[in-house]
Amino acid sequence: MATTADKMAANINFAKFAQATELKKRLWFTIGALIVFRFLSHVPLPGVDPTVLKTLYAQTQGGVLDIFNTFSGGALERMSLIALGIMPYITASIVVQLAASLHPTLAAIKKEGESGRKRLNQYTRYGTVGLTAVQGYFIAVGLESFGAAQGMQAVVEPGTLFRITAVVSLIGGTMFLMWLGEQITSRGIGNGTSLIIMAGIVAQLPVTLANLFQSGREGSISGLLILGIIIVGLGLIALICFMERAQRRVLIQYPKRQTRQGIMQADRSHLPLKVNTAGVIPPIFASSLLLMPLTVSKFAGDQVAGESAWGDFVLALNQYLSHGSLVYMLLYGFGIVFFCFFYTALVFNPEETAENLKKNGGFIPGIRPGKNTENYLDYVLTRITVIGAAYLAFICLVPEYAISQAGIPFYLGGTSLLIVVNVTVDTVTQIQSHLLAHQYGDLIKKARLKGRMR
Repeated sequence: MATTADKMAANINFAKFAQATELKKRLWFTIGALIVFRFLSHVPLPGVDPTVLKTLYAQTQGGVLDIFNTFSGGALERMSLIALGIMPYITASIVVQLAASLHPTLAAIKKEGESGRKRLNQYTRYGTVGLTAVQGYFIAVGLESFGAAQGMQAVVEPGTLFRITAVVSLIGGTMFLMWLGEQITSRGIGNGTSLIIMAGIVAQLPVTLANLFQSGREGSISGLLILGIIIVGLGLIALICFMERAQRRVLIQYPKRQTRQGIMQADRSHLPLKVNTAGVIPPIFASSLLLMPLTVSKFAGDQVAGESAWGDFVLALNQYLSHGSLVYMLLYGFGIVFFCFFYTALVFNPEETAENLKKNGGFIPGIRPGKNTENYLDYVLTRITVIGAAYLAFICLVPEYAISQAGIPFYLGGTSLLIVVNVTVDTVTQIQSHLLAHQYGDLIKKARLKGRMR
């Protein structure tokens, strides 16, 4: 049976949207912030020749750097100020969260509440600066040797000054994106970091589709393969929408309560446990951890190739971790599964949930309150997380493997579809929540007005 909130949500229309002033301000702020992000992706690094860089980058399409370029909205291809995107911040966030779960000192800081969260966020910012500096240095070094074999020079004046300028510029671009994401989260709609990644993917989508149809017209890809890609893409979108809405509803029962009118009937409610509790976080985290060393090794490969054993190691690393390789797929799949369980454990605490149910008099039929309820919730959550992890691995890995085997010269993976659909669903859900809250506010005002008239 539909609840009152569900009935009110079904009645939401554009007229209600026009009346929600606060929601419109948040939407305009989010759109403006994403426009700023897109403008920054076209501002090149100082000292880089964009024409030569575009020619050289076209020769490396289809590799791991193309995945990074998709997530950054084409900023890596143009070598803009935000070429590294938001990925260093995500990597630093992963390291801090893992450390907070394993190190006693950081775990104690995490339990301090809001002040502890601010301290951990500050550590994440410091880590972002360090990771961006390391990646930026290797990118600067790689740009100086990029295209030397073809007789082209991507950097106008190579040297120490260019390296320092590139590192400082990349740090500034990444830190600005991090700040922009935090502003979207607090003053806009949706998760700022996820929206920035989604905006980059959506911006690259028309280019990817144009390249797909252009390859079909030139004959490098058959028409049946293009049709199959479109059908598989639509099927993946339908599967993602279904799985993101799927949940395991645990029945919660409350005892009868004495009132002035007599004994009330026992209340019943449900505790919804999403099949994919972690959402889009595991693929983003796994991609970030893989792309950080691969970016360094890709740009440093030409510089150190053949010079020493370190150069041979970098070239071997690029070969074994190339796009679609077995080692890359295994590491990516392991990262998705690990972060699926890790993030689920962070956002849902069975012990705390069981304690809250016990305090409020609620219980699961057939399960004793307290420790037994905690064990039951942990058991159910583990089972559905296995399904969610398998679903995420399938969505992300199967298209990756198919793209590499089909020889498609550009990136069009399931990870991108997952991020776009998931972030869109979450954003629409938040918009609906704001509209629902506005509708409740109208009902409260009407109730107060009637009370005063009486």
